[in-house]
Amino acid sequence: MARDIAIDLGTANTLVFVRGRGIVLNEPTVVAMNERTGDVLAMGNEAWDMIGSAPGHVVAVRPMRHGAITDFDVTERLMKLVLGKVGLSRFMHPRALVCVSSAITTVERRAVEEATLSAGARTVHLIEEPMAAAIGAGLPIDQPSGNCVIDIGGGTTEVAVVTMGGVVASRAVRVGGFDLDDAVQRFLRREYGLAVGERTAEAIKKEIGSAYPTEDEPKAEVHGRDLATGSPKTVTVSADEMRAACEEAVGQVSEAVRGALADTPPELAHDVIERGMHLTGGGGLLRGMGARLTAETTIPVHLAERPLETVCLGAGRALDSIKTLKEHGVLLS
Repeated sequence: MARDIAIDLGTANTLVFVRGRGIVLNEPTVVAMNERTGDVLAMGNEAWDMIGSAPGHVVAVRPMRHGAITDFDVTERLMKLVLGKVGLSRFMHPRALVCVSSAITTVERRAVEEATLSAGARTVHLIEEPMAAAIGAGLPIDQPSGNCVIDIGGGTTEVAVVTMGGVVASRAVRVGGFDLDDAVQRFLRREYGLAVGERTAEAIKKEIGSAYPTEDEPKAEVHGRDLATGSPKTVTVSADEMRAACEEAVGQVSEAVRGALADTPPELAHDVIERGMHLTGGGGLLRGMGARLTAETTIPVHLAERPLETVCLGAGRALDSIKTLKEHGVLLS
């Protein structure tokens, strides 16, 4: 008998939920390839470890950007490796529920379906990430009350007000954790003439990055390459500088939240004010993000218990009611 699986094919990480087993895979959405032969050498954590340290002909490819497939062939290979890692070879082809960004087009959704089917799935259903996040956060989406979820992923930020199994107001912007990393890299190049890699930028963001001022803000030493001389160089950067560097991206997230709230009917907006907003996704872990959104909306923000896994957990719970969800229009296909 085929097992049902839920896949959160994110820009930053891919998570897989297998019914009866829970989340069995959580690895970076990265594939290491040999440019000369086109062979896939590794995926996930192993491929991530190769970034910046592999030979010139070995490249790390991210087949997802801003929640959409940028390379169909690589994504198909990635999906095959993912399904193999969770034991697909030991049972019949599964029915798959895949989380997709509400910002992607119909063509991009079709590409996700085809890649999953080509990788070995029997049937594919799609669910938008904000709805999966709401289910994963334990919100009563089937009740006649307003619930607001903010999902900040690696490539997209999605805000949705959900009620009675449907979305009544939403905003999606193609801004996420990777844009914060890019902002850190650009700032260091511009202000200090220092070049750092993707992994270093992410580490700095996690260490001293913030969206809102806090007490006793730390500083960090950053090691990189001097753009003028090519020599190794170390600079000390403050949390205030990193906050300024990330302001544009954080501002777009705040604007999306305010926009969704402005589109929310008054009765449901009252529910959101009373219940607060629920923050999920890796971007929600940026220091002070909840405080920033609360300061700009006056509405309390609650960080999900497992923000990195909330979307996948929600999709996993949805596996038990695919037929009902499809009848109510919650699923896209």
